[in-house]
Amino acid sequence: MTTPLEAAEPAAVQAAGPGDERPTHRGALRYALSKAGGALFSIAMVLVGTFFVFRLLPGDPVRNLAQGRNMTPTQLDMERRRLGLDKPLLDQFIDFVGDTLRLDLGTSYEYKRPVLDLIGERLGPTLLLAGTGLVIAVSLGIWQGTRAGWRHGSRFDRLSTGASLLLWSVPTFWLGLLLMMVFGVGIGPIPGIFPFRGIESVDAPDGFAYVLDVASHMVLPCLTLVAVVYAQYLLVMRSSLIEEVSQDYVTVARAKGLRDDDVRRRHAVPNALLPTVTLVFMRIGFVVGGAVTVETIYTWPGLGQLFYEAISVPDFTLMQGTFLLITVAVIVMNTLADVVYHLLDPRVRSA
Repeated sequence: MTTPLEAAEPAAVQAAGPGDERPTHRGALRYALSKAGGALFSIAMVLVGTFFVFRLLPGDPVRNLAQGRNMTPTQLDMERRRLGLDKPLLDQFIDFVGDTLRLDLGTSYEYKRPVLDLIGERLGPTLLLAGTGLVIAVSLGIWQGTRAGWRHGSRFDRLSTGASLLLWSVPTFWLGLLLMMVFGVGIGPIPGIFPFRGIESVDAPDGFAYVLDVASHMVLPCLTLVAVVYAQYLLVMRSSLIEEVSQDYVTVARAKGLRDDDVRRRHAVPNALLPTVTLVFMRIGFVVGGAVTVETIYTWPGLGQLFYEAISVPDFTLMQGTFLLITVAVIVMNTLADVVYHLLDPRVRSA
């Protein structure tokens, strides 16, 4: 017979059954290895797709690099041999796979520098912008989703859900241009408030003033990222909490006389957070790639801007390197999300 105290325990613990509260080491290891094998297979497919897809893009990279220079056909052929583009496609693919396994992503056609060096330079600004946007979006989405789901049907629920859906449906580039026009350039006699080009001013100061300068440049691109992303966390958290509120353990906890805040904080929210954990891990993978659209609009010197520049040439080695990094990061984070979810939720282990 179940006591009221046992019934008030979170549903995730009850669903596990006797002896299943904690995963066995062998079962957890087997699950993690199976997910790692799937991730390696996905990465192998990405290697194949990365190489061949980008070579379907129109345009000759050698002729594009030769623009503005009067190069003869012989010189173009010499440049093509130097870049290895004169080899059969299969030989180029074998060289690409071998170099990638040695962590050599090649040399950029445009910059004449190793791709890894270029990625290393652009990774910091991307992590700063996209990481800050992710933290703000997750915090805002979970907070609003918790309040909206707990007071389902209230005015706050309708307003927050409607506003988030509206922002989520707005194209990122259009919202970025709108914010730039209103708060960056200014409208009529009203001047702009925030800078909207680059990561720092031309005459950037030193010390703490430099930090403030970078922070002011981050406002508009970070606001654009948050506005179009946080709705995902709000909606997932809201729907999860609505489902948890109808569970028996919440009813029993309220019948025991616990305050609503305690019921929400100690029982409902921990279980409702589980689907959000998966979404957060997935978004962490995209942090490495940043946001190509946002970084391009605000000329933010990150990986997204670098990838856009590579497509414009086209620079095959740079495109391959940046795209490979982004996709591998997403695959790794998705795999970690599956493993963490397996460890956190006994219902997944017992399924």
